[in-house]
Amino acid sequence: MTREDAAQRIHIIGIGEDGLVGLTDHARRLIASAELLIGDPECLALVQDSPAPKLETTSSLQEIVAQIAAQPNKRIVLLAEGDPLFYGVARYLLEKIGKDRFEVVPHVSSMQLAFARVKENWEDAYLANVADQPLEEVFSRIRSADKVGLFTTEELPPNRIAEKLLACGLDYFSVYVCEHLGAPNERVTSGELADIAEPTYSPLSVMILVRKPDVPDRPLKEWGKRLFGNPDETFLQSKPKRGLLTPAEIRAVALAKLDIGPRSVVWDVGAGSGSLSIEAAHIAHQGTVFAVEMDPDDYQLLRENAKRFDVPNLKPILGRAPEAWADLPNPDCIFVGGSGRQVVDLCRAAFTRLRPAGRLVVTMGSVDNVAECHQRIRELTPHIEVLMVNIARGYYQLDRVRFQALNPTFLLAAVKPHSTNHSRVSS
Repeated sequence: MTREDAAQRIHIIGIGEDGLVGLTDHARRLIASAELLIGDPECLALVQDSPAPKLETTSSLQEIVAQIAAQPNKRIVLLAEGDPLFYGVARYLLEKIGKDRFEVVPHVSSMQLAFARVKENWEDAYLANVADQPLEEVFSRIRSADKVGLFTTEELPPNRIAEKLLACGLDYFSVYVCEHLGAPNERVTSGELADIAEPTYSPLSVMILVRKPDVPDRPLKEWGKRLFGNPDETFLQSKPKRGLLTPAEIRAVALAKLDIGPRSVVWDVGAGSGSLSIEAAHIAHQGTVFAVEMDPDDYQLLRENAKRFDVPNLKPILGRAPEAWADLPNPDCIFVGGSGRQVVDLCRAAFTRLRPAGRLVVTMGSVDNVAECHQRIRELTPHIEVLMVNIARGYYQLDRVRFQALNPTFLLAAVKPHSTNHSRVSS
């Protein structure tokens, strides 16, 4: 790297509330040689003795980009709290300006300090900034977490979050509020959620929740709500259509073949009252599931079931396929369930919308549909398998166990090739 390149490189330095004393020698040298220091007022106050000109920023990330662009060829140091790449400003700037313009010198994150203060490891904790995502999504993840670390905000300070957690029945955590970590006025408060909901705290704090060891692993109202394979009776169904729900055992096989990831985009075509959509949304908790249903009654049940199972990433779509999916993003996975001749046409149309390496899973009850659908999809991909799933459920007759067979279900699973230029497999 030339001298000119070094001069134009921007350094993003993480700093704590202990100021310069908590920085490495390398970070202090960069600050001492800077021709311009940029940061919010709190960060700049920590280096007030530095002779370099100082430029205060607001919370607007676009403003920071503009200020950097207006200062070409200067040795700029941008100060940020803690680790700038951990819910910090650095990720945005690297995306907007380019990684080659920056060097990031991280400080200890306040999240890391907070877990150290309460003597809890954080390797398996759920971490979130309530400023960056809807609170209902955060609470959905908290329900099944053992440990949680939250960055709070002025709009949602610790006491307000405690109130909302109590209102949602999430009362089985011990709570710590960590304020001004590293500063002389550092304070760590512990207690029950009801205790934390009363006093006021510094809004920009770290809040840690630790699940109590003597409570169930899930709230009572969540019992019976599994990640997948939930009992059929846990879903609302319209009584005239009861029995048309995809059985729990078939859903489990279908979800396995869909190979859904945490960030997958999923379509459920002919979603009915939403049993598979809901379980797909649990698995793709950072993705999106679009549930397409043309029956208005089932669509309303789908919405109610989504609320009951707390899956805000499920998006119900009322309409008839394929028109209803015209404006949806191309999916990673598609599930098609139903009966009748239209299933075969829908499968071929849906397959063309899959992303490369995307997965299509279809359940059918008719041998004729299986044969035709297999033939049509095989023209598009060699990666296809067909299963016939037979399930018999046990029940008691007096003191003996008897088995009642469900109707056989045919399941077709196909994977879209990375390239459409493949040799057709002969029948």
